[in-house]
Amino acid sequence: MAYNRIVIKLGTNLLTGGSDCLNLEIMSSLVGQTAKLHKQGMEIVVVSSGAIAAGRKRLGLIKERKDIPFKQVLAAVGQSRLMDAYDQLFGWHEITIAQTLLTRNDLSNRISYLNARNTLLALLELRVIPIVNENDVVAVDELQTAVFGDNDNLSALVAGLTDADLLMLLTDIGGLYDADPRHNSNARLVERVERIDTFIESLAGATRTERGTGGMVTKVEAAKLATASGVAVVIADGREPEVIIKLTNGEPIGTYFHPTTSKLESRKRWLLSGISKGQLIIDSGAATALREQNKSLLPAGITRVNGKFERGDIVNILDSAKREKVACGISNYSSDDIAIIKGAHSDKIAERLGYEYGAEAVHRDNLVML
Repeated sequence: MAYNRIVIKLGTNLLTGGSDCLNLEIMSSLVGQTAKLHKQGMEIVVVSSGAIAAGRKRLGLIKERKDIPFKQVLAAVGQSRLMDAYDQLFGWHEITIAQTLLTRNDLSNRISYLNARNTLLALLELRVIPIVNENDVVAVDELQTAVFGDNDNLSALVAGLTDADLLMLLTDIGGLYDADPRHNSNARLVERVERIDTFIESLAGATRTERGTGGMVTKVEAAKLATASGVAVVIADGREPEVIIKLTNGEPIGTYFHPTTSKLESRKRWLLSGISKGQLIIDSGAATALREQNKSLLPAGITRVNGKFERGDIVNILDSAKREKVACGISNYSSDDIAIIKGAHSDKIAERLGYEYGAEAVHRDNLVML
């Protein structure tokens, strides 16, 4: 399969090389591989752990405390150092990066979800590599019991958020085994998983990691979440030479999890499962642009607004000429805003509203044809 958009999750154990601080040699290798793919035209999002390890090193602390505020202090100190390392490493390849801190609340709130999605997609369009991390300073889920799971589940959500083709969960172990390979020489690698069932989930508990807040359990949870969104997932050893390049080329390394649905069907199901808050009635030109040219819906093509909705709500889009539903999608503007800008060219949005959230009423990436 040809992969175009890839999310690469780099775990704490991998980035530290099993030590208590970031291993810049390992990071340099991973960044170099990512840079090769980027220069080939692929779109990459990196979900990175390591802020706490970087903070621990910077403060020179030996005695470890387990309380949440202390870990948040380490994350606050270490986040800038983690980003500085990435900035320098990617800078050697003349690649621009962007820091992106997210929490679970950001992705559960519809407007925040829309903002995060639009920002990440805009960064990718500009050939910028987002470096995503859990915002540990304000979110305690990961630090307590790994609800995000050392960014494993966060990476799965980001993969779905950005419509990625492949999620790489790179760690310090070769994949999912039927026993812990560190303690059992007869442990066998599970090379391919078609569907994650209770048996596969039980195998995840057999493999544990020494550092970080995640483990194989959270990686399999993340794989289950991502594959349900139509994203292929691989759990592999990030220390394998050129592992990112090899996985992108389809080489059988680690454990591959097959998507349980297509991305289109997953997104369509997600949108259709939501409650439509209103309707946008469009002219024939806009209907043709949506149907035949895969375009976004611009305000100029809207003739009428029905219902009351807010920015980020799901709306149905209807062809006024054929009187049929064309699509459904997430609105960039409220019904009140669209009532003001309908029929207008996009360069008039700011003039009419005093602000703008983009040129599109519904962006093509947030729209599904019916």
